Amino acid sequence: MALGTLDRSPPPFFRQGTPALTKLVLCAALAVFLMVADARFKITMPLRSTLALALHPLQRLLLTPVDAWETWGDYLRGTERAMAAEDQARRQLVQQAEKLSRAAELQAENQRLRALLELRPATQVGSLAAEVLYETADPFSRRVVIDRGSKHGVLAGAPVINDAGVLGQVTRVYLLSAEVTLLTDKDAAIPVLNARTQQRGAAFGSSDSSNMELRFMAANADIKIGDVLSTSGMDGIYPPGLPVARVVAVDRRSDTSFARISLQPVAQPDSARHVLVLAPLAEQQSARAEADAAAAEQAALKAERKAQSHANMRSKGQTR
Repeated sequence: MALGTLDRSPPPFFRQGTPALTKLVLCAALAVFLMVADARFKITMPLRSTLALALHPLQRLLLTPVDAWETWGDYLRGTERAMAAEDQARRQLVQQAEKLSRAAELQAENQRLRALLELRPATQVGSLAAEVLYETADPFSRRVVIDRGSKHGVLAGAPVINDAGVLGQVTRVYLLSAEVTLLTDKDAAIPVLNARTQQRGAAFGSSDSSNMELRFMAANADIKIGDVLSTSGMDGIYPPGLPVARVVAVDRRSDTSFARISLQPVAQPDSARHVLVLAPLAEQQSARAEADAAAAEQAALKAERKAQSHANMRSKGQTR
């Protein structure tokens, strides 16, 4: 073989081009340039939008099994929750029906006893539904604002309750809203009655506006943890028998003649959303007294007219 025919070029293994480090630096600089340009001028936004639009059907197709699995799981979990809620609602309905039947029976018995003892019937208290809008921003008081005011018939001093018990009392009335001072406010007070011992007392809001206190009770008073306190109706504002608080702690100190009694409100003010505004008991009693007086006056007028007609008839008969 002639020497001129030999391939004198180096094999591919020994060929040298652009160094790898230079390529890395150039690629990194290009990447940084593209990122800065994209951040500043949004040059890749149309391309990204086009790719996203083109790949959207494929993404939805790939996510179809996942969505179906999650939807089926949500359906099963929702069905279980609905069945559990239905069972609980049925149990509560049965309990409420039992309580309602007993309450109706007790009310009828109460009416019979009052009629037997010739006592006046119990006063029927009017109510107005309202919704709590927000809590006032004053950090030193516990007040909420409701969406009913003087235009709707709300009066200052009216009791406010929810489905659990007494929440507080209306202290300020505006045209379309009113402020309700909660029982946990440090300046709030309400007369109460121990349902177990029938002993009256006065419950006040605590200094930290979290719970309540039963003050001016003797150290040897018959009161226990778990006793339920309700309104006594002696103040002419709150109707009797409304749940107020439950005794949670009794501290009988030897250095003082009064016991320190802590109470927990039955109606949690932080979770109250819909409430009932009751007319003050004194207003109901005065309105009822006026109605009774008007009815008695009408009855007297009817009797007088009837007697006068009988007298006229007698005088006509004697004339004949």
